[in-house]
Amino acid sequence: MLALLSLGDIISSINSKHQKTLEALLADPVNGNIEWVRIEALLVALGCCVIEGPGSAVTFEHSGRKANFHRPHSAKEALRYRVKAIREFIEKIGVPT
Repeated sequence: MLALLSLGDIISSINSKHQKTLEALLADPVNGNIEWVRIEALLVALGCCVIEGPGSAVTFEHSGRKANFHRPHSAKEALRYRVKAIREFIEKIGVPT
């Protein structure tokens, strides 16, 4: 279970591209230039289920915890507010930030 793992354990259990995405998500100041597909791939690698909604809506679920998002439309990158929300979600599912 992720709640029992340290950040080092989590990083060593995912591939290098996911590691770079996680590091970018956790960087300060908040990075608003992370491709959304990389964020989705990281969440799947961390064990999240993807639930497609209508239009651009997507829900990520992990151990009963859910987070709802809208995929970026014209740009490929997640804006800062999405990155902050992803940070909060990964913290809730047990990834140390």
